Amino acid sequence: MNEMTFERMIQQMTPTIYDSLKQAVALRKWPDGQRLSDEQTELCLEAVMRYEIAHNVPEHERVGYMQGSCKSQAASDEDSIKWMN
Repeated sequence: MNEMTFERMIQQMTPTIYDSLKQAVALRKWPDGQRLSDEQTELCLEAVMRYEIAHNVPEHERVGYMQGSCKSQAASDEDSIKWMN
């Protein structure tokens, strides 16, 4: 899918489609139960994020929003988040 087609799709996306894609990413499954491939997950997540920006979705409702503030210095290992692949 080229960039112009993707952008047009985002502009035409309805709130219902947005909610469906957001749920699919969260569950890694389509509504019919079929699992999303890695590529599908990536594309759906990108579409959701672009929709949120284009439609001014409030920050606290966006994908990946974490409540609270980030600490610039962790007090201990117990308070820090460790990223694992």
